Formats: sequence, C-alpha cells, structure tokens
Amino acid sequence: GIEAHVAIATNMLALTFMSVGGSLPFMGKGVLRRSRLLPSIFLTIIGSGLGAWLLLAVPLKALQITIAVAMIGVAIFSLLKKDLGQSTQDAPMSPVGVRAGYAATFLLAIYGGFFSGGYVTMLTAIFVLLFGMTFLEAVATTKVINVFSSGVATVVFVWRGVVDLKLGIIVGISMFLGALLGARVALILSTIWLRRLFIAVVLGLAVKLLLPAN
Repeated sequence: GIEAHVAIATNMLALTFMSVGGSLPFMGKGVLRRSRLLPSIFLTIIGSGLGAWLLLAVPLKALQITIAVAMIGVAIFSLLKKDLGQSTQDAPMSPVGVRAGYAATFLLAIYGGFFSGGYVTMLTAIFVLLFGMTFLEAVATTKVINVFSSGVATVVFVWRGVVDLKLGIIVGISMFLGALLGARVALILSTIWLRRLFIAVVLGLAVKLLLPAN
C-alpha cells in the first residue's frame, strides 16, 4: 500500500540491518579478503550514493532484465566450471581481471544503491570469477561491503524523506536475526554446498527479476 520508491527506500534500511547481521559471524574467522575489501568499499560508497540519487530517474525494469540475463549466464558458467570457487587461486590474478573486477564492483554499487534485487549475488559472482575467491570468502567479503552499500543509500533516502522509518526498523530487526543465523550456517557448510546454494539462488533471483510485477 506504499509507493514503489518508498518501498525500495524502506527496504534499503532493513537491508542495512541484515547486512550487519550477516557480517558479524565472519569477523575474526580469517575468511575476509582484506586486500580487496578496502578498495571495494571505497568504490561502493561512491557508486551506492550515486545510485540512490538515480532512484527516481532511471527505468528500473531495463536494469532488472540486464541483471537477470547476467545471472543466468553466471549460473551456466558455474555449472560448467565445477571447480569454481572451491579453493583460493594461488596464482596472482591478471591486472586486467582485477581492474575489471573493480569496475564491475563500482557499476554494481550504482545498481545496488537504488535497487537491491540481485546486487549481492552478482557481486559474489564477480569476486569469485575475477578476484579468485572461494565462495565462502566472496560471501563474507560481500556481506561487509553491502553494509556500506545499503547504509549509504539509506542515508540518501532518509535525507530525501522517502523512508518509512518505523516499518524499516521493525523489518530490519527480523532480517538482522535471520542474517546472523544464515551467516553462521554458511561458516559450517562445505564449499560444494555453498556452490550449489549459490547457483540455486542465482537462478531463483533471475526468474524473479524477469517475472512481471503484480
């Protein structure tokens, strides 16, 4: 019963709670790739702030379709390359791949700043494909990055007066607790199961993004 942009902005506040809850269990576990974390956070803060400003100006459906198609491609590639994300790559990543990874991180941050659907999932895929992380490392690192992505966007949305604070906080607390539990489960799952869950989530979100809104 609320306007679309208010729903997106309020959901972003709740996602900030969820991101914090999903990040805490990974702290001190040695699964955060810190060498990629700080540059990615910097790019994410800029991109997310820009994306939040674009909420009312960009046709959302076209971006949803683009992200959905990219997700399907990622899922197919992950199915074909069975060792993807199973272990950290020992060989140094190519400079071109690293630059492409940071460029994709920035572009996805813009998208994530005004619509969260599929953002973290695609960011996880980028970190596995271009930064050579395991699925666990990518999940942990992107959870921390998403604290900044959703947090910056929320600040912009609150400043613009489009957030239902009461609803966002209530939903956010529930999402915080759920994410806290989910992250603890991720820490005990094998990389094989994380890969399977990742592919299932990617395909599910792709279908959801392609379906017409009610």
